[in-house]
Amino acid sequence: MFLFVVIWFSLASASAQLAVGFYSLSCPGAEFMVRNTVRSAASSDPSVPGKLLRLLFHDCFVEGCDASILIQGNGTEQSDPANRSLGGFSVINSAKRVLEIFCPGIVSCADILALAARDAVELTGGPAVQIPTGRRDGRISSISNVRPNIVDTGFTMDEMIRIFSSKGLSLEDLVVLSGAHTIGSAHCSSFSDRFRQDSTGKLTPIDTSLDRSFAKELIDRCPVAANPSITVSNDPQTSSSFDNQYFRNLIAHRGLFQSDSVLFSDSRTRRLVEDFANDQESFFASWTQSFMKLTSIGVKGDGKGEIRQSCSAVNI
Repeated sequence: MFLFVVIWFSLASASAQLAVGFYSLSCPGAEFMVRNTVRSAASSDPSVPGKLLRLLFHDCFVEGCDASILIQGNGTEQSDPANRSLGGFSVINSAKRVLEIFCPGIVSCADILALAARDAVELTGGPAVQIPTGRRDGRISSISNVRPNIVDTGFTMDEMIRIFSSKGLSLEDLVVLSGAHTIGSAHCSSFSDRFRQDSTGKLTPIDTSLDRSFAKELIDRCPVAANPSITVSNDPQTSSSFDNQYFRNLIAHRGLFQSDSVLFSDSRTRRLVEDFANDQESFFASWTQSFMKLTSIGVKGDGKGEIRQSCSAVNI
């Protein structure tokens, strides 16, 4: 028997009724169709899971989990430089096209994105998470809302705590959700602030605690005036697997971003990093809870959103 559970959330000044099995009657195959789309895309492009997970973060932290990041146009969230390297849009659009054939006007783009990111984690070896659905799509997407609400890779711990706290997320959630960096990749510009040019023009690490061999690998991969299209795996050792290697990397001083490394250097979060590095099951259990909270930020219910016909544009 299909379990139908109603769950109430109220986070980031927004509330909505979400339910596990929300589409069980109106579109029974919704989650299956999203999963198949993600699996197909990931089989041909291994970078897809990481892109989908990052896309979800950038959506939920700005205007809540309402697919506002998917809206195209001048002055939208996509226009911000921090969002120009986002990917995975085509996967969401593909899933939407399939769903509109079988269940027209039923499944929101916000739910598709949340489900796709959930599936991306499971498909790369992470925990299976049963998330509630019933989100509606937002009608506002503004570039001005981006910078005050997203975490920059060069942030200090206090800056990250401020952003996460404003979304109803705890210090533990911050550490757990940073574990998303166990998959995916980043452009050289996202960690260039960790290096400086010396008098001879060579790059040297600013953070002397950064593992020397790792720093050299990054410099070799991203020299001065490197091609902007070059990327580096967030977790080079197991870049395609959702596991706890990310936390082991932090202990070994091999965190890619400054915002990664500070999780181990700061006494407030060091113990959690060590715990997750030593116990993958503990990380997975915590991920399940924190991911549920992430996908519930600022969700919109009836009267506060819509079901878009196309994920890239609001309904007319």
